[in-house]
Amino acid sequence: MESEVVVKARAAHTAARQLAAAPTTQKDKALANIAAALEAHTADIVSDNQADLAHAAANGMSAAMLDRLKLTPDRIRDIAAGVRQVIALPDPSGRCLDEWDRPNGLHIRKVTVPLGVIAIIYESRPNVTVDAAALCIKSGNACVLRGGSESIHSNTALARVLKEGLEEAGLSPDGIALLENTDRSLVKELLTLRRYIDLAIPRGGAGLIHMVTTTATVPCIETGSGICHVYVDKDADLDMAVRIIENAKVSRPSTCNAMETLLVHQDIVQDLMDKLVPVLKEKHVELRGDDTVRDADSTIAAAHEEDWETEYNALILSIKTVHSLEEALDHIRRFSTHHSETIVTENKDTADIFLRDVDSAAVYVNASTRFTDGFEFGFGAEIGISTQKLHVRGPMGLTALVTYKYLIHGQGQIR
Repeated sequence: MESEVVVKARAAHTAARQLAAAPTTQKDKALANIAAALEAHTADIVSDNQADLAHAAANGMSAAMLDRLKLTPDRIRDIAAGVRQVIALPDPSGRCLDEWDRPNGLHIRKVTVPLGVIAIIYESRPNVTVDAAALCIKSGNACVLRGGSESIHSNTALARVLKEGLEEAGLSPDGIALLENTDRSLVKELLTLRRYIDLAIPRGGAGLIHMVTTTATVPCIETGSGICHVYVDKDADLDMAVRIIENAKVSRPSTCNAMETLLVHQDIVQDLMDKLVPVLKEKHVELRGDDTVRDADSTIAAAHEEDWETEYNALILSIKTVHSLEEALDHIRRFSTHHSETIVTENKDTADIFLRDVDSAAVYVNASTRFTDGFEFGFGAEIGISTQKLHVRGPMGLTALVTYKYLIHGQGQIR
C-alpha cells in the first residue's frame, strides 16, 4: 500500500503540469478566491488554531514558539493581504530573459519556467501554509506541505481554503497537498522522492534545517537560522541606535530576523548603556554582557561563550564590547549564520567597509534587521529566507521559484 507521501506527491506532480500552463489571470483568480475565503472563514480558522495552542501549551511549548503558532483575526487579515500583494506582482514564469541568433541561423531564447513540485517542511507557523502556497500558485508550481504536528488543526483548516480557491478557479486542488500524517519518518520519504519532488525548502529552527539539508537527496535550500548582529560604532547617533536595537530585539523576538547579539565600540559603551538599558528593562529583555558592559551597568548578567552562538528567539540579548570595526567584523565572521547584520554609524567610510566585508544575505546601515522579510522587501509573502548562496539568497519571493530553459528555433539545421 502506497504512503500518503507518494499518493499526494504524485497527484501534485500531475497538477504541476496544469499550473505551469495556466494563464496569469487564472492563477490570480485562485489567489483572490483564497484571500477572500481566509477572511470569510476567520472564525473557524482561529477556532482550529486554539485547539493547537491549547495542546502545545499543555505540552510545555515555549512562549516564543506559541507566538509563532498563534493565529488571530489581525494575523489572518495580514496573511490575506500578503496573498493580495502576490496577485499584484508580475508573473515570474514565461519571461524571456535573453535571446540571440547564432551564425548558423538558430534563434535561441532563454525563458523562465516553474520549478515543478516544491516540498516545504516547517514548524509551528501556520502562516507558512498560505504564504508558500500563494507563491507557488502564482509562479506555476505545485507544492507539498508538511507542517509540524503542533499546528495540524490550523494547517488542515487553511489547506481546505487553499484547495477551495484553486478548484473555484478551475485548477486542480491537488496542486496544494498537505501531509496530514505527522509521523516524522514520512519526512525522509518526502525528502528522497526524486521522482516527484523538484525542490525542498525547510522553514524552522536550526534542528529542522540541519535534518532537512543532511537527509534530502532532492535539491534543497537552507533557510532561516538567524544569529543576527547590530554593531554600534563609535561614530553612531546613540538615540538612533537605541531605537534600532529596541525594534530589532523587541518587536517580534521569535522571528529569525530578530537581533541576538549587540556589538558596541568600547568608546561609547557607557553612554549607550545609560540610554539603552532602561528602555530594554522596561520591555523585560534579559541582558547578558561581557565585563566592560557589566562595568557600565551592574544590573546586566554575565555573558558566556555559548551566548554568542545562540539563537534565543526570545527576549534575551547578549552584548559584547569590541575595540574596532575589524574586531566587530571578526566576531560576525565567527558567529553569524549569514542572515542579517546592521551597523549604526554616521561615518560613511566605516559603513562602506561594513557593507563590503560582511558576508550575509542582508547587510544594513542605520536600520533594523527586522526588515529582512519578503513583504518588507516588496516581494509579497515569502517562502523563506535563504542563508546560502545558490540558487537564491535572502528573502525568497516569486522570482526564486522559477528556473529557465532554452527554446531554440531552426530551419532544418543539423550539426
